[in-house]
Amino acid sequence: MLGGLFRKPARPLFAGPHSRVLAATLVTTRPGSRRYQAFDTGLDPDDVAAARQWRQAFEPAVLPQGSTTFSRSSGPGGQHVNKTESKATTAWPVAELLGVVPKLLHAALRSSRYYAKTNDSLVLQAQTQRSRGANADQNRRKLYEELLRMYEATVPGEASPETRDKYEAVEKAFHANRIREKKKQGSKKQSRRGGGFEG
Repeated sequence: MLGGLFRKPARPLFAGPHSRVLAATLVTTRPGSRRYQAFDTGLDPDDVAAARQWRQAFEPAVLPQGSTTFSRSSGPGGQHVNKTESKATTAWPVAELLGVVPKLLHAALRSSRYYAKTNDSLVLQAQTQRSRGANADQNRRKLYEELLRMYEATVPGEASPETRDKYEAVEKAFHANRIREKKKQGSKKQSRRGGGFEG
């Protein structure tokens, strides 16, 4: 019965091949700091690396064409804007965007403020320009900026050499403390076995 009190957890808190990053992060992260906070959720380092590589090469030109419709604008610009169908509404299906953004951003697509559940798309509108093409291009630029925002909110920044050194120090302290705790628990169990129980 006493053994149940010392039952090992099914999965150690810092188990796994990426325990170094996770353990150090939980100890050193400042509340509200996005730079290291993402590791608390157990992000796969391979996914993080892939996302960073994507960011370096990401440009508006790689975005899908999307589907654009035009309607009369109610915005500024005088009679010309109101009488011509220059307002651009562009929809990008999530299914298409999944193919051009990294895995870490997939869930964020349906959390975007531009997400329309009715057609499972990101829908953007622009009407500030007199030209149809200019408004359509503005939608594309806004989508590009939205995807960058998702990236910044999801993917942690790379650690500096100083931070990596700090992680190493925290890791050593963490493992040293873990060994001490194991020895302490072992001593308690040994003393109980040696003392015995009275019937």
